[in-house]
Amino acid sequence: MPDPTVPAPAGTDHLDHALAELRAGAGSWAAAPADLRIGMLERLLPRIRETAAAMVADACRHKGHRPDSPWASEDWAGGPWALAQHTAARLHGLRRLAAGRDPLPADRVHETDGRTWVDVFPATAADRLLLAGYRARVRLLPGTSAEQARERAAARHRHGTARPGIALVLGAGNVAALTATDILHQLYAENRVVIAKLNPVNAYLRPHYERIFAEFVRNGWLRLVDGGPAEGALLTTHPEVDAVHITGSARTHDAVVWGTDDRAEQRRRTGIPLVDKPLTSELGGVSPFLVVPGPWSAADFRHQAEHIVTAKMNNSGHNCIAAQVLLVPRQWDGAERLLDAVRAVLRDLPFRTDYYPGSAQRLAAVRKAHPGAEMYGDGCRLLVPDVADPADPLLTEEVFASALGVVRLPGDTPAAFLDQAVRFANDRLPGTLGATVLVHPRTERDHPAAVAGAVDRLRYGTIAVNTWSGVGFLLGHTPWGAHPGHTRQDIGSGTGFVNNTWMLDDVEKTVLRAPFAPAPRGLFTGSPSLAPRPPHFVTHRSGRATLERLAHYTAAPAARRLPGLLASALRG
Repeated sequence: MPDPTVPAPAGTDHLDHALAELRAGAGSWAAAPADLRIGMLERLLPRIRETAAAMVADACRHKGHRPDSPWASEDWAGGPWALAQHTAARLHGLRRLAAGRDPLPADRVHETDGRTWVDVFPATAADRLLLAGYRARVRLLPGTSAEQARERAAARHRHGTARPGIALVLGAGNVAALTATDILHQLYAENRVVIAKLNPVNAYLRPHYERIFAEFVRNGWLRLVDGGPAEGALLTTHPEVDAVHITGSARTHDAVVWGTDDRAEQRRRTGIPLVDKPLTSELGGVSPFLVVPGPWSAADFRHQAEHIVTAKMNNSGHNCIAAQVLLVPRQWDGAERLLDAVRAVLRDLPFRTDYYPGSAQRLAAVRKAHPGAEMYGDGCRLLVPDVADPADPLLTEEVFASALGVVRLPGDTPAAFLDQAVRFANDRLPGTLGATVLVHPRTERDHPAAVAGAVDRLRYGTIAVNTWSGVGFLLGHTPWGAHPGHTRQDIGSGTGFVNNTWMLDDVEKTVLRAPFAPAPRGLFTGSPSLAPRPPHFVTHRSGRATLERLAHYTAAPAARRLPGLLASALRG
């Protein structure tokens, strides 16, 4: 039943026609053999490469900066490279299946202290070379054995249990690759054909998607449509749509599921939704950085300040996983040194605007709550260095713009602070999509139980140690979604996991790790690695060129491209 407060779209014939074409093609996709599916992805990669520059140029124009601006590095990372990386990750798993090998090798599955873990990254030699030092493990739900993990991985593909169906993907309005990767997930992990409605904010991407996914469109396995709330309401309740995936906010989810009229709350209480079909969602929240006290050097403070500001300013903060709250130890003198370094980075960044609709109003709400908020650069970079009120909007609402708050917690030892920080993150901050922990290797070596306990207790779908949790979305191999436990009545950051190219079942959380310091300085901090300064940092001197070259290499690997790529990365 559609929401009665949402006006019907002016014309619906094109939507009905698209769904009829998809219904006609759903059976052929569900029955498509592995070699056809693999071939489709192999032919997708060169189209990503051919479309990359135009996609990035349009993204830059839409967001208000030039393609040669340092800000364009985020458009290469979150657009062509992310889509190529996800495509390559899916190919890795499908090729294993096509070769008759187990989708999940036995040496990647471990049982530790009664829990089952799966090593998901690095997956290939290219991962180990290009993302040296990055590794990720997935912890499965309690009660899942290693044997069950291997038996259930890619079960739909191995046991032919998938039924033909149509999935509606309600696309995000920010990161360029996000709707595209959701399309791939529905096609390849869920075995459904897809109708994808692009968010009006990034409808400019549709011509690029149509070119990249041209073969899927020709075969009747994908349809891309535009529209706003009216088209979304019609599609979510359409009888031809079998399942729905939403990327957005909890408010978007609730409007779809419960409606926006005066009966919405009654529907929620009685559990009678407007949309009663399988529905998964990836929603936002208030994402924390937990900063553990330790023996940081001046270079460490600068590096981690650049890290924090990147997690805030990437895409002008218009990310569901953007850093919003720093949790720092009140008694640690390093907290002020870190904040001074953050201020310096914010001050020195080039001009940019907050392009997402409503960002000015959300920033105004932060300024109203904090008249003394520090403003940097273009005036829309806000830092609130001491947030104390439990009802503060920085602690209760996703800002989805470039505002960062700091909460100072007690705890004069790493263990005491982590206990306070984990409780605060779990119990006070809405959302469970991702959290980041910054901890010096020597501190972790001296307090292993405290750090391991914090990672164990944090209720987030991705917990990143010494790297931004948003990197977990980019890798493809790693499941991406909220911590399990949300319900339709209390949706939090959503339900279900996407990406997950190992096709694992029973996922609880991903733990992603990276070096605390880049090479060669990592040798002196206890985190030796060949990893250079991350090219996605907003301060990386050659980040745009590096990520452009990385996107081209991932879409079309060739040894001749490696020297230029590696040289560019090292110049950062």
